Amino acid sequence: MARIARTALLVAIAAAPVATAGAQQQPAPPATAPAVVKTNPCPLAERWHIRCPDLEMKRPFGLHVERTRGRTLLRAGNSIDNVGGGPAEVRGRRVSRRFMRATQRIYRSGRGHITARTGARLRYTLGHEGLHYWKFYRAARFELWRLDRSGKRKRLVRRGAKIAYCLRDLRRSYPRLKRSPRHRVYPACNTNPRQRREVIGTSVGWSDIYPSTYIKQWINVTGLRGCFALRHVADPGNGIFEKSERNNSAQVVVRLPFRRGRQHCPGHSTGEVNHEVGPY
Repeated sequence: MARIARTALLVAIAAAPVATAGAQQQPAPPATAPAVVKTNPCPLAERWHIRCPDLEMKRPFGLHVERTRGRTLLRAGNSIDNVGGGPAEVRGRRVSRRFMRATQRIYRSGRGHITARTGARLRYTLGHEGLHYWKFYRAARFELWRLDRSGKRKRLVRRGAKIAYCLRDLRRSYPRLKRSPRHRVYPACNTNPRQRREVIGTSVGWSDIYPSTYIKQWINVTGLRGCFALRHVADPGNGIFEKSERNNSAQVVVRLPFRRGRQHCPGHSTGEVNHEVGPY
């Protein structure tokens, strides 16, 4: 009997899981989303029943050259679309003369919402028609990359001046998306310099579009020659938590000095074309 008991004990020990030194079990996420989050909750959107936005940068369009004060500026328009399940909504509270500290509001599938502390900010900055607006700071970034012989981005050579945008409902580009409102929810940005609080955003299925002629829609390409990629990136600072980051950038391949038409450069343009504004 002693031999049988000892054999059973050895079998039980062998079958038991081996604990790795220093290994710790990761705690399971809570069953419901907390009221306030500091990390992206969107990977758990289905489990937590929340509706996350998904910002998509469309391919730059309307490329043309402007020569002014001895500089050559390559202008381009851009469209930031929300193709997610909920609005991209940012709420700011005034903290200084030109800045608001902002949080993101992510709506639950039923009633209510959660607040995401992303580090986002709004800035009172110069915009269209010489007016100042409360805009989402670091909403986008313009980059110019030199291409290698195979058409891959080799080196970042220039950045654009514009980084602050209104998030707004300008055009309903995707009316068939679920929960895309028929009418604008988020209008043009506020111009009031005394504003203490502000809400900006882009609804599901709507686009925030900026033509190439608007202020700061350019990169200085003075003196550059060869093949480049003009790349636009949405929300480079992750001020908005979203469903996917894979569609946040798009590019067009250009040869400098720029001429319209076929570019005769290696590489490929990426990102979808917003058919409301057309290709470049």
